[in-house]
Amino acid sequence: MPEALRIIEDEHRSLAAVLAGLEAVVGQVEEGRLAEDPALLVAMVGYLRDFPERLHHPKEDAHLFRLLRLRAPAIAPVLEALGEDHLRGAALVARLEEAVSAHAAARAPFGAVADAVRAYAELEWAHMRREEQEVLPAAARALTEGDWQEVDAAFRANANPLAGLGPGAELRELFRRITALAPAPLGVGPAGGPSPRGG
Repeated sequence: MPEALRIIEDEHRSLAAVLAGLEAVVGQVEEGRLAEDPALLVAMVGYLRDFPERLHHPKEDAHLFRLLRLRAPAIAPVLEALGEDHLRGAALVARLEEAVSAHAAARAPFGAVADAVRAYAELEWAHMRREEQEVLPAAARALTEGDWQEVDAAFRANANPLAGLGPGAELRELFRRITALAPAPLGVGPAGGPSPRGG
């Protein structure tokens, strides 16, 4: 398996853990089973902004998707739709950041945070599933060895803090807190939390 495929799948697992943890936090707060933790929400949303939206998705667009368009033109409509997802995802993260900030400043109800979390999570679950079911197998079939050298190098340079590659104990502690809330198999949180829906 090309190294980039393994890295992308690992990054998807990290994103899935954060999404599931975030959904679990929202659900438990709404049910009155968990006290609101603004610092945790800010950190989780910061991860979504800094890792998938600023690093992972741009590298997919610039390397994997670009080369796959050249080698497998028939998949271009799928790649266009996924590229549009990347733009929508960035806008939804900005909306989520604003909702968390407004709620922390007592300018918006928690329901605004919950709605923003669910909108972003719904997009990302479907997006990851489509990439893993359609794009990654197509790439495995179509890309050349030279293509993979480029894609591998691009993704090897990623520093996913939640995969243990990032700096500082603070991020490792954040990941521990997130996985403690996320339900199995992505985390060790309560089984009653939301089920992971990503591929």
